[in-house]
Amino acid sequence: MGFSCRIPCVKPLLNNRQRQKRLVWAKDKTDWTAAEWSKVMFSDESKFCISFGNQGPRVWRKRGEAQNPHCLRSSAKFPQSVMVWGSMSSAGVGPLCFLRSEVNTAVYQDVFDHFMLPAADQLYGDADFIFQQDLAPAHSAKATSTWFKDHGIPVLNWPANSPDLNPIENLWGIVKRKM
Repeated sequence: MGFSCRIPCVKPLLNNRQRQKRLVWAKDKTDWTAAEWSKVMFSDESKFCISFGNQGPRVWRKRGEAQNPHCLRSSAKFPQSVMVWGSMSSAGVGPLCFLRSEVNTAVYQDVFDHFMLPAADQLYGDADFIFQQDLAPAHSAKATSTWFKDHGIPVLNWPANSPDLNPIENLWGIVKRKM
């Protein structure tokens, strides 16, 4: 009947304001060169599901129905998982940090001190770099902004609800498939 069993696509739900901010951000970055992007250290946390696998349930759909709401799965959190922080750039990847608690500003700044700064030294040496992070509460907290200013590290402005713009998401996908 034309159906095939597939893993549902996951995509962020965006309101009109978020779409507009993403468009402005993308237009602003249109003229960035490869050299400019190579200065960016991309970072993110990802949850790795231990008990249920990382792909989730499959759906039956026909060709061309990948974005049909009935063929999507929500990005709900699963029990028995581990949260991992990582970073990457055009120069390579930094060490992984396995987070043992909920990420608040204190935990996040601890990640900077013990994982991000060593990764920056490894990937950039004495060269300047730009740090990328999403707008999670611990990332956008005033104390976090102060930490970056105190350490002289510029942060790439980032549109809300935009994990699909971050290349580290592709790396997380590879790691999860290999698990």
